[in-house]
Amino acid sequence: MAVTSARPLVLKLGGELLEDRGNLAAVVAGVASIVKSGAPVVMIHGGGKEIDAALKRAGIETRQVDGLRITDEATLDVVVAVLAGAVNTRLVAALNAAKVSAVGLTGADASCGLSDQAAPHRAVDGRLVDLGRVGVPCGDTDMRLLQTLMKDGFVPVLACIGMGREGQLFNVNADTLAGHLAARLGARRLVMAGTTAGVLGDNGATLPVLDAPAIAALVAQGTATAGMIAKLRACEHALANGVDEVVIVDGRTESALVAAANSDAPNAATRITGRPEGLRYRSMSTGEINCLGRSVLDTRERCGASVSASGGGAPREIKK
Repeated sequence: MAVTSARPLVLKLGGELLEDRGNLAAVVAGVASIVKSGAPVVMIHGGGKEIDAALKRAGIETRQVDGLRITDEATLDVVVAVLAGAVNTRLVAALNAAKVSAVGLTGADASCGLSDQAAPHRAVDGRLVDLGRVGVPCGDTDMRLLQTLMKDGFVPVLACIGMGREGQLFNVNADTLAGHLAARLGARRLVMAGTTAGVLGDNGATLPVLDAPAIAALVAQGTATAGMIAKLRACEHALANGVDEVVIVDGRTESALVAAANSDAPNAATRITGRPEGLRYRSMSTGEINCLGRSVLDTRERCGASVSASGGGAPREIKK
C-alpha cells in the first residue's frame, strides 16, 4: 500500500533491542502498528553488543571514546559484517514476516548515507583522538531512494554504515545518522528507542520534557557523558533543522513504541522539543531544586542541574 506525502517518522533502534528475541518481537509488533496507520517510516539501527562480541571472537580489541567506536580497518570489516550481514537481515526478515514491507539498506545504497571521514575527536577529558574509519553524514546525501521507497509503501531499514565519495566505507554512529536523516527528510518526529526510559534525573526518574537549550546545557555541564553525548547532539541537529520533536523511549514494549511515534510520549520516555519548555525537579541526592529547560541558560552555579545520561546515578555508556 502506498503512503501519503505526509512527513515521515524516523525511528532509530538501539542494537540492544534487536539481539533479544522478546525485545525484537515487541519492536516488530510496534512498527507493524505504526505502519498500519499509513505514516511513512524510515528505520535506522545499531548493533553495538553484537559488534563487541564479534570483535572478541576475532581477537580484536574494542576501543571507544565518548561512546564513539574507534574503527581501524579490521574493526570496520567486523562492523560491516555484523550490521549489514546479520542484524539488518534479521530485522528485515522479522518485519516482513509481520507484513511490514521492509527493505534492508546501508548508507552505501544510492549514496543515502554519503559521509566524510570524521575529524579527530576532542574527548570530554581533553584528549584529541583519531577515530579512524568513522564517518560523519554529509549535507548533500541523496534522499531519493528513501523517498521513493516510502512513496511506494516500503519501509527503508538502514544499517548505520556510510560511504565516502570514492566508495570507501565508514562506521557511522547510529544516533548521528538518525538525526541527520530526520533532518534531511523533514521528519515530523525522531524516535530513539533503546532499553532506557528516556533521560533520567539523579533520582532515577524519567524527565518527561526537555527543550533544545537543556540539551546544550547537559553536554556543556558534563552531566551527559559517553554515548548519550552523541545521542543528544543528534537531537540538537534534528531540532535545529526542522524536526518538530525527538522522543527517547524504552522500546521494549509495543505500546510504548507506538505511543512514542503517535502521541506526546509514554511515561517511560523523554520528549525533546525545539520550543522552550522549562522543567524543574528536586534532586534526591542534594535536596536542591534543579533546573532544566529555559532556565538552564543561567549559569551552572545558579542552576545546579544534575542529570544522569542513561540511568540513576553514574552515567553509563550507550553503544549504538
